[in-house]
Amino acid sequence: QVQVVESGGGLVQPGGSLRLSCAASISMFSIAVMGWYRQAPGKERELVATITNTGGTNYADSVKGRFTISRDNAKKMVYLQMDSLNPEDTAIYYCKVTTISARNYWGQGTQVTVSS
Repeated sequence: QVQVVESGGGLVQPGGSLRLSCAASISMFSIAVMGWYRQAPGKERELVATITNTGGTNYADSVKGRFTISRDNAKKMVYLQMDSLNPEDTAIYYCKVTTISARNYWGQGTQVTVSS
């Protein structure tokens, strides 16, 4: 019984900010690897950022310096702070949970639209 639910998406002006949240109802959240992915219309889903159980992070080159991934193990939440947004950031953003047994769980996604 695993649920992954994203929230926080919406419409934002270029240069603006949004913070996405992901709630994962998994018993061993603290040792899971969490990730944010995105998929724009007509494009393949791509990695945005990941964070390990020890707090190590990786970012796509396109978002380095603008996006920050973080986690709160007590709340079983992962966040993606997005700053300096531009239209090419427009996509559906998905949260992924990867367990120590290499099982992946995906959320349904939240739409982010950057437009003037």
